[in-house]
Amino acid sequence: MTLWGGRFDSAPADAMAALSRSVHFDWRLAPYEIEVNRIHLKNLVDQGVVSKENGKKIESALLDLAKDIGSGSFKYTDADEDVHSAIERGLTERCGELGGAIRAGRSRNDLVVTDFKLYLIDHLLEIASQISAMVKVINTQAANNLDVIAPGFTHTQHAQPITFAQELSKHSHALLRDIDRIFDWLKRNSFSPFGAGALAGSSIQPNPEKVAKDLGFSGAMANSIDAVGDRDFVAEALFDLAMLGVHLSKIGEEFVLWSSTEFGWVKIADAYSTGSSIMPQKKNADIAELARGKSGRFIGNLTSLLVVLKGLPFAYNRDLQEDKEPVFDSIDQLLILLPAITGMIETAQFNSAAISKGAADGFSLATEIADFLAKKQIPFATAHEVAGECVKFCEKNGIELDQLSDAQLIAIHPALTGEVKVFLNVQGAVASRTSSMGTSQKSVTAALSQLKKEISAVDEVIANQRKRLSGMI
Repeated sequence: MTLWGGRFDSAPADAMAALSRSVHFDWRLAPYEIEVNRIHLKNLVDQGVVSKENGKKIESALLDLAKDIGSGSFKYTDADEDVHSAIERGLTERCGELGGAIRAGRSRNDLVVTDFKLYLIDHLLEIASQISAMVKVINTQAANNLDVIAPGFTHTQHAQPITFAQELSKHSHALLRDIDRIFDWLKRNSFSPFGAGALAGSSIQPNPEKVAKDLGFSGAMANSIDAVGDRDFVAEALFDLAMLGVHLSKIGEEFVLWSSTEFGWVKIADAYSTGSSIMPQKKNADIAELARGKSGRFIGNLTSLLVVLKGLPFAYNRDLQEDKEPVFDSIDQLLILLPAITGMIETAQFNSAAISKGAADGFSLATEIADFLAKKQIPFATAHEVAGECVKFCEKNGIELDQLSDAQLIAIHPALTGEVKVFLNVQGAVASRTSSMGTSQKSVTAALSQLKKEISAVDEVIANQRKRLSGMI
């Protein structure tokens, strides 16, 4: 079924119909479209465009159609052009030509963007909920590893010793920013485009603010042309999902390294690993690798939409049909990926002995010498050079920093007394970092406590948003 054609002398060519057809991917918007049509129908009845009696018939048909869509007994057909034509076909099958009355005062242009916004609101909240579950799992593993000291890395080289709990929980902070971006998206984009019509508004839809409120939006968009042409909210959502994908990729990369024979820091559970079809001994961190791989897909989806949007003129253009599949793909993939990564982290067994073994390797305590001198009012540039001299001396003589004698220390710099040795061990180095963002056990414990409060607040926001929208979707 098509929603146009009166001025045409012939039906679309098969090639044209195939290119134009979108119902095979936009059908997932059907539940949202039913709800938009129900709210729209109330307005049509209030405006006297549809009689109360006919309004009840159409309402009943819409509810019946919604039930059949939910059960799968009503499906789109090869003759349907898009979700809108399929829904209207379903209505006319149930209440005759009266079903076509629903089209008054609206256009596919404002209808589809309204459906799409509702879909994104619903699914971004689900993504946020999945991220929350992952953060809780990460925080639990971090709390279980508060006593473990690990080598910290920059440039994938040993840098300074850190608390392994801080290494793990760094991901929680990044993931909470992903949730915050979703909440920010909700705040900025919860404005209804419905009532814009094709582009100029509608005389039959005089109160878009009321419709917006009934649909659960914060308000109505201010400009009808902008309303039908705007896809900033789609690009922004795809960026948020791509950024999340990058964070998941970083987690994946670390688990690939940590689970390798060379590191041996973590054992990934069998339930979250795969094997080899030829090498029976293999146990592969495929979930972690897929987390890396799918990040490229999320970035590609964002890029593809931005290229579509970059040169569009005026209001609605058919190019905008290309806005949905990138979003659907990113959301589908994340809803598969997030539970798998969460399960991998939750069931991971960390080898504290292997993690701590190399914490002092690579002269990672050299900064303690520089800091010691700086606290004695030696300019840090000088202190840095002195610490480097200590490293050079140790390398030449095959010893570690804590093996330097008092005489050797003094010989390198007169302010470098034996007192520095108190800090030349990983426990002392870690314990000295007591700032709010530091790596000491005390600091990390406080940070984990704060993370717990933040994730509780996040869960409350998600629950309240879902409650607000529960009557809408």
